[in-house]
Amino acid sequence: MLFLGDLKTKERGGAAAHVPDWPQHFAMLAETARDPRLKAYYAQGIPSGTSPLHDVPMVALDVETTGLDTVRDGIVSIGVVPMTTTRIQLSASRYWVVQPRVELTPESVTIHAITHAQIEAASDMSAILGELLQALAGRIVVVHCRDIERGFLDTAFKARIGEGIEFPVIDTMELEARLHRKPPSLLDRLLGRRVRAASIRLAASRTRYRLPRYRAHHALTDALATAELLQAQVAHRFSPQAPLRELWL
Repeated sequence: MLFLGDLKTKERGGAAAHVPDWPQHFAMLAETARDPRLKAYYAQGIPSGTSPLHDVPMVALDVETTGLDTVRDGIVSIGVVPMTTTRIQLSASRYWVVQPRVELTPESVTIHAITHAQIEAASDMSAILGELLQALAGRIVVVHCRDIERGFLDTAFKARIGEGIEFPVIDTMELEARLHRKPPSLLDRLLGRRVRAASIRLAASRTRYRLPRYRAHHALTDALATAELLQAQVAHRFSPQAPLRELWL
């Protein structure tokens, strides 16, 4: 995230912002949320940051959009795949095509692997908010570039129910950035050498772990691809006993 026309290619460093105490924050949000669906979502709670990764229920999430601007662009489709560090529950996955707030171009329809018939039959996102929240409830959300999923869902919720949504994520792009987007060494700086940064796009990241190539920009396929990438990252670079707080944001 974010090359023009490629919503999953935003290549940047992995410096993490302040991470809240998510279980405590959810408890506060459960008290202050007004929409009953959102209140129930927060009330479900989430695992503690001390929970070992192998015990954490997760859900891989991908949001496909008409562009990169959360204000001017809209959500086209959403895919979710329940998972753990050792299991992917594809049979329990969900996929929604929704009416975007802007007219889709023929190129956008092709890119996102949807049909005009699906778009015509799709409802506004307000119709699926409850189902989406149920799919996410009690689980840690896994994404590849948190700015897209968090930003677009927050904007969509505000537009439809008057309040946004907050949730912790494990960002597989950020995990790759930790390894492949380190500052140049002192020797490189002294010699004026420019080291080409490795790509941390979803497809390139999967290639490093010898995962198969999938078609990009289909929400359910990208959610599956992200789930598999996290499993590979944990297997190669983390311990299943590592605390959740080492990965979440």
